[in-house]
Amino acid sequence: MHVPITHILAGTTIRRARTLPVNGRVLVRRGQSVNPSDVVAEAIISPVHMLLDIARGLDTSEIQADQLLQCKAGDEVGEGDILAGRLGMGRRVVRAPHAGRVMMAGSGQVLLQLDTQPFELKAGYTGLVADLIDERGVMIETTGALIQGVWGNGKSNYGLLSMQAPTPDAILTPGQIDVSLRGMVIFGGICENENTLLAAEELTVRGMILSSMEAGLAPLALSLNYPIILLEGFGHIPLNPQAFRLLFTSERREAAVNAEQWNRLTGVRPEVLLAIPALTATELPAEDAAFNVGQTVRVVSRPHQGKVGILAMVHPAPVSLPSGLRVLAGDVRLENGDILLVPLANLEILI
Repeated sequence: MHVPITHILAGTTIRRARTLPVNGRVLVRRGQSVNPSDVVAEAIISPVHMLLDIARGLDTSEIQADQLLQCKAGDEVGEGDILAGRLGMGRRVVRAPHAGRVMMAGSGQVLLQLDTQPFELKAGYTGLVADLIDERGVMIETTGALIQGVWGNGKSNYGLLSMQAPTPDAILTPGQIDVSLRGMVIFGGICENENTLLAAEELTVRGMILSSMEAGLAPLALSLNYPIILLEGFGHIPLNPQAFRLLFTSERREAAVNAEQWNRLTGVRPEVLLAIPALTATELPAEDAAFNVGQTVRVVSRPHQGKVGILAMVHPAPVSLPSGLRVLAGDVRLENGDILLVPLANLEILI
């Protein structure tokens, strides 16, 4: 069976691809040190085109207009450059209204692609450029404490971490969002109120890390400009102790929040990387392909969703549940010593 794995690591070395959505230009070199705000690549995402009627501008026929063209497809032109007409004092000409590139010239027309502000891809992490991805971006190698989540709103940013949840089951309220949090990444526990998310947007926070959130807030979260990541899921789910301890000891550390939506086909998932000294980091551990006694596991479905414990036993044969189903299951020992019988399909490994 497929065994899902979530990484919650106090220190590790990771490589992450940072790529443009379309082909563009890579601006850094292999081996270069980068900070989260450094622009590593750029591209024109939505080019703007302008179709110019040369024949009308010169008050002539299409054939004569083509004979008077002073540009061809592929030419770069500046604002005011002559596109067509007879050169000389007093001659009627057509000039480029904006700087850009000539995409097509003929049939009495010129199609101009205007120069627009390119989309800038930022590094997002502090690290080294380990490799270049031709025309698309870079591979960045970095170190830090890694916490993977289960849902993100597709945004990414970075900033200093501010703990606004004193306990794993604390609820983040609008009143906690004050001016002291501007430019910060907030860990807020559980969010139940849309005004909390809106207040953070108005304050321009850099990101929000939540244990869980009411499902009805998802459309709003997707529309906001700052990254929001859920570490446990939707509903009222306290944060697991392992992740809470790691966040609690990382107050005022730099936190990179990559709230990409989880793609199980590519392995890309939302995650938080907390800056730590490089000497304490180790390689990302190999992922086991099976459940084994002694592993740290998390329950991923109700009624015990979010509970973390040690896998004390993997039953060799299907067992009967109170519902009457017979499934492969394991015994999970919680921190308080309680034992839960949980279907293996409802568990994931925490490494």
